[in-house]
Amino acid sequence: MNKTADLILTGGRIYTADPGGRWVEAVAVRGGRILAIGTAAEMKGLQGTDTETVDLAGRMVMPAFNDVHNHILLAGQSALYELQFPSSASVDEICDHVRNHASRMKPGQWVVGNAWGADMITALNKETSLAKLDAASPDNPVMLRDESMHNRWVNTVAMRIVGISDNVSPPPQGGFGRDPETGRLTGILIEAASGAVEFAADQAFTDEMRKASVKRAVEIANGLGITGFQEAATALPILQALADLDRAGELSGWAVGSLPLVQPGFLFGTAGDALLDVRHQYRTTHVKPNFTKLFLDGVPGAQTAAFHEAYLPDGAHPHGHRGEMLVEMPELIRMIDKSEKLGMALKIHCTGDLSVSTMLDAVEAVRHFNGPTTLRHQIAHASYIRPEDIKRFAELGVVADLCPMMWFPTAFLEGHKEVMGVERATAFWPIADLKNAGALIAGGSDWPVVPLPNPWIGIEGMVTRQNPFGDFPGVSLWAEQAIDLESAIRAYTINPATAMGIDDLTGSLEPGKSADLIILDQNVFDVPASRIGKTKVLTTYFEGRVVHQA
Repeated sequence: MNKTADLILTGGRIYTADPGGRWVEAVAVRGGRILAIGTAAEMKGLQGTDTETVDLAGRMVMPAFNDVHNHILLAGQSALYELQFPSSASVDEICDHVRNHASRMKPGQWVVGNAWGADMITALNKETSLAKLDAASPDNPVMLRDESMHNRWVNTVAMRIVGISDNVSPPPQGGFGRDPETGRLTGILIEAASGAVEFAADQAFTDEMRKASVKRAVEIANGLGITGFQEAATALPILQALADLDRAGELSGWAVGSLPLVQPGFLFGTAGDALLDVRHQYRTTHVKPNFTKLFLDGVPGAQTAAFHEAYLPDGAHPHGHRGEMLVEMPELIRMIDKSEKLGMALKIHCTGDLSVSTMLDAVEAVRHFNGPTTLRHQIAHASYIRPEDIKRFAELGVVADLCPMMWFPTAFLEGHKEVMGVERATAFWPIADLKNAGALIAGGSDWPVVPLPNPWIGIEGMVTRQNPFGDFPGVSLWAEQAIDLESAIRAYTINPATAMGIDDLTGSLEPGKSADLIILDQNVFDVPASRIGKTKVLTTYFEGRVVHQA
């Protein structure tokens, strides 16, 4: 006797993202899994007296999205508790936002905000700018993150709390901004110098607030059609919040963790062996702590990304400055080998082309000693790559974790031009070259580095290489690197699921897989490319149940 379906979606145009890229008319669901796909007539044979039937009225359905790179706790905290202002804000505008926010807070409470533009370091790195920030919040410590989330701008009250003063040296792999004219502190904290302030500000957060933050972030993601994600730097508080939510039946998505092998200087929380030793205590049906994480360099705008060629001379760095590698090659090889012996793949942050080359060299060395592996290491960002390194991604089985959603002209890129020059800065995101070379390209958001992790914005940018928001009209970023729409959709569905090691569960609409799918307000294959980013998700299903309804 044939099984009947719990749910049938019928009368639509359903893109499966299966290996053949098939389109079907209907899909049947039973027990949270896809029972069958095919024609409306075929699915009608699976209809029982209790089957819920949804008439799609010709609408497009596709697999729910997977985000290969986000920071789910930071994103939720930003949404629920923190000040938000645009990355285009000037010094005075930032201070106005801080003043308004601080006026509603008790003295001594932290003002935490996001995110100043990567092109703002020069303007903020002045005593006069710090004086404006101090005047905006004289009674409250202030910590404002930049849009890369690697650097901070803080006021004098915050520096006093953590003991930063003119006669204190910055920590290794970190720096204190100083006014080029006076040599005095400006409140700019680079990379590892941010850690102490982040730690101090975090003391106000409780476990319940963290759970609420993660829950809210997942709700936002579901609303954008996302039901799977890889948390990109999963310290213990994040792993605990995810596991607690899932055990309470409140986590509506697949969550893959990336456990830091070394505590990042600008983040904090249990990391390294202490975290690896307890990871299985937090493994649940939907929480999979299967990756390790390393940062190999910083970010280009702050001149902390590692490049083969030097940054432009600026007077603040030694001549020939090329950024800094955070892990030396012997240690990197050891950490890749350690991850593999634990059965874990490594997600590694590399934004400069030297760090990308170094990671590929290290993987090649490990392959020489260990032989083949089914583990897929990920190079996170993979934004600047030497042409000769493109083909090595496929050859070594390394995933290009392509994020954030900035493969189009942005103010973020303007900060790169300032320190690298226009020609080098705009050789940014060689996505078509990676795809054509056979690399697995997986889309992510790096949320909250981007304010909202809307995959359609990223997909439109991959197809057009122009800004979907209308900024920089008529300007394309390296237009030759555009890819076709179907490839871009796969980069946000089945490809990241494969990269995360959950493609047996989700990422495509195939019998036996989780019924994770979305109904759209338009067929993206029938509209001009400039309208792709305006697509709305009407309904999101996770394991066959509605987790978002517009």
